[in-house]
Amino acid sequence: MSEHPQREGWPSWVYRGGAAPDQRFSLANERTFLAWVRTSLALLAGGVALDAVDLDGPRGLQTALAVVLVVLGLLGAAASWLRWAGAERAMRQGRPLPGTAALAWFSLALVVVAALLVVLVL
Repeated sequence: MSEHPQREGWPSWVYRGGAAPDQRFSLANERTFLAWVRTSLALLAGGVALDAVDLDGPRGLQTALAVVLVVLGLLGAAASWLRWAGAERAMRQGRPLPGTAALAWFSLALVVVAALLVVLVL
């Protein structure tokens, strides 16, 4: 049986250097990435839905909130990939996992959007 050479993964800056971590940790990192992606998709869908319905209240506020939800979805998708890459690289290099300040900003933005939606609906 011949050995196949190990190809370097993409993106190379993540996989360059260090040793491959336990597969369970990489798979857990991927599951976290996918959870962020699902959340981002839900925010995108929420923004589209909010724009499609007519609520009592200022239409401009409703449109602004819809745009904010879509933008949060886009930012969440980008943050999920950056978080995945940072965690994978840290695991490969035996360093502590990076923090996720994006979670705090994400949560704060959602609290503000939810409060404004309550004002819009009432």
